[in-house]
This record gives sequence, structure tokens and C-alpha cells, in this order.
Amino acid sequence: MKEYLGFGIAGNFANHLEQAGEASDFANVVSDEDGAPKGMFPFYIPRDNTFLGRYCIDNKKIILPKDSTLHAQAEPEIGLECEVIYEDEAVKSVIPKFFMAFDDTSIRNDSSAKKISQKKNFSSASKGCGFKIPIDKFEKGGVCDNYSLTSFLIFDGKAHQYGDNAKLTSYTYFYKKLVDWIVKKINTQEDHAVLENLNSIIKRASFPSKILIAVGATSYTKLAEERFLQEGDEVCVVAYNHNVYTNEKIKALIEQGALGLKDASIVRQEVVREY
Repeated sequence: MKEYLGFGIAGNFANHLEQAGEASDFANVVSDEDGAPKGMFPFYIPRDNTFLGRYCIDNKKIILPKDSTLHAQAEPEIGLECEVIYEDEAVKSVIPKFFMAFDDTSIRNDSSAKKISQKKNFSSASKGCGFKIPIDKFEKGGVCDNYSLTSFLIFDGKAHQYGDNAKLTSYTYFYKKLVDWIVKKINTQEDHAVLENLNSIIKRASFPSKILIAVGATSYTKLAEERFLQEGDEVCVVAYNHNVYTNEKIKALIEQGALGLKDASIVRQEVVREY
């Protein structure tokens, strides 16, 4: 995925921004409607000459910053691999082709960060993604209807619920509403508050034909709200067919060390620190 531009979406799941302590960052951002996502941000720009040019996806580990005073939280999400079609240097359409479990680990307390992207690409292993599942149609009646997203923090030999278990269709914006919003934001989002001009980033990336979009983190359990990542932890994010598995079954399989399951996408990362 080194050639894919990486974007994330902020505020596409109820309560996440409040739980992550980031709601105030968006106080001056006007949403399209009540409850709508706040905006999009870059986390990776191929061959860029800024920190965003550092490839930051590692499916085996999360590398925490050298500065141990910086607190990191995992962000369990769904990632969409999308094809992009342009017209007159604007995005005409975004077509989701695959979905996957995705972890968008983020720094919470970097006072020097003026943009949300500065809390995202903090090391060469701050993101992770699972097995790509083909999308038959990104609409009601398609494969995504059958999937849920869950996540666990593994320490002391046990898997603890991290993000809340939720159906993919629980996202505030999903399917056509999400895709239409993404196209609009890429073409019109300006540099404002913690957000950046996305059209200029598309140009910097030479109009990529593929974009990886993390569509937003789920709400947290109390554990995830209060406990930041520590060396030796494992983060596990799972997108699974809820007609085949229950959340409890997935948790048991993860405790047993499962790395791959049929009808599931799993990203499992060990937490280490950069020295």
C-alpha cells in the first residue's frame, strides 16, 4: 500500500471524539449537519517531503514515540480501499473496492500539534490493516451488511474489550451517504482549525488512482478511555461476519492466538517503543 494516499475521517461514530478528548479540537469546525463527521485528514502521502511521506503502516507492531510522556491510543476502524476517478483535477467519484480491519493509533496529548494529521503519523508503525475483503456493492444488501467491528487489548494473557462491538452499518455515515460526503470533502475542505486543504494534498500526491480511507474509530470501553498503550501490549482489531461468529467467540479465538479466520479481517500488533 506504499503507493496509496492515506486519509482518515474524524467524528464518524457517536461519542468517539468526546472519549478521545478531541471534541474541543473541532469546536470551530461546522459540520454539514448535526452528527455528521467533522472532516478528513491525511495520515500518509506517498513520496511527500514532509513527515507525512513516512510510510506508517505495519501490520505486526505499533512503535510508540521515544518521548514516553506522549500518550497513544489505538483507534479501531474500518479501512476502505478505493479507486478514484478525476475530472478537471477534481475528484469525480470514489469507488470502494475492498474493506478491512484498520488501526489508526493516535497521540492524544501532543501540545505542539496544530493539525490532526500531526497526531497520526508519529512513527513508521502507527497504523495497521488486516486482510482485504472484496466489496460486491457498497450499499444496503451488500457484503458489509453482514460484518461487525470489534477490538481487544491483550495484556497479562487476556483479551480485554477495547472498542465497542458494532455493526459496520452503525457508522453515522456509510454507503452512498459516506461516499458522496468523501467526494465533497476532498474537493472542498479548506485549511481551517485542525483540518487541511485536501484538494492540495491530492495534487501533492499526483492525483493517485487509489486511496486508503479509514472511515472512523468506534466508541471506546472504559478500559480504552483510561489506559494508554504500553510496551508489551497487543492491539487486535477484527472485522467479522456476525452471521458466522459472535463477539464472544471472536474474543476467545483471539485469546487463543488466532491471526487469521475465514470470514474475518484481523490486524494484530505488538506495542513496542522506539529507542
